[in-house]
Amino acid sequence: MAVPLQAVAIPKEIAATTVILPHKSTASIACSYVSGTDPAVLVVFLNGLMTDKSSWIPVISGIIRQRKSLESPEFPSMLAYDRYSVGLTEDRDPLDQGREQGHGHDCRDAAEDLDYLISHFSKGLKLLSGEKLRVVLVANSIGCAIARLYAARHPVAAVLFLDSIMANSNFDFWPDPDAPGFDQRELPDDVSVEVLRQQRAKFAAIFRPDVVNREGLSRRNLAQLLPHNDGPVLDYQNERPWVTVVGHDFEAFAAESLRTMGTPIGLSMMYMNPTWHKYNQGLVHITDREKSKGPIFAKGCGHFIQRDDPDFVIKETLDLVDKVRLQQSVVW
Repeated sequence: MAVPLQAVAIPKEIAATTVILPHKSTASIACSYVSGTDPAVLVVFLNGLMTDKSSWIPVISGIIRQRKSLESPEFPSMLAYDRYSVGLTEDRDPLDQGREQGHGHDCRDAAEDLDYLISHFSKGLKLLSGEKLRVVLVANSIGCAIARLYAARHPVAAVLFLDSIMANSNFDFWPDPDAPGFDQRELPDDVSVEVLRQQRAKFAAIFRPDVVNREGLSRRNLAQLLPHNDGPVLDYQNERPWVTVVGHDFEAFAAESLRTMGTPIGLSMMYMNPTWHKYNQGLVHITDREKSKGPIFAKGCGHFIQRDDPDFVIKETLDLVDKVRLQQSVVW
């Protein structure tokens, strides 16, 4: 079930369309697309498993409004889309047919789909002679893994990671009460052994990598696809992107986890938050140090940062867009 969003007035520049990918001709993908006044930059938004493309509409709308308010209004082309079996995309991924249920396609396949989508929409952009398209990826959760896999094999100018999935994790954050040396006295004050067992079982049933999800996007091999948080370095054709890494607010995330999962505040603060932050600290190293920013915290935001603070995401997205355009003008 998608995370609910507040109603937002949709600018006329956002067009709803569907695309049939050439390598998956029996299914269509629902897209929201903006043909920008700055055709040299295409911003692509990648959502996680529990949201759909509608989660990006406040961000896209805000970018349009903010840039149109300037004396020389220029805003990039922008694309958000629903992967197969998500949101307005009703068709299942054709790869799933005849394969193990829930594991018919993986993040590597999703990255290939992204390549075809970018190719489709870039054909309509009117670039100046000698100008090349600069792709900026803005991703949340498992969308960050798809962004990394795409950027490893295709040119990308910048990536904004919003609370990236810990791709190499089995999501077993908590102490094992049955492990040798377990000491109940080391648990937070609001956590009993019984509650600990309940949380371990609940997280395993939902987040363990082999658990299937609504879109059939398998995570079972994700730790093999992306075994390290600090590599591989994104270095396609010797061009490294700008990278901004953003993590959730510890307290906001703990409150969100208590509300949605019944996770005691103490468990989130003592175990999950430090583990996630350590992952983000490695993620900043997948590009050059001078092109890396973060990890920074999205104040007041839980896991779905684009939902909790669209203005923050607008600011960080435009920061990367401006860096990309400045770099492009210097190259010229």
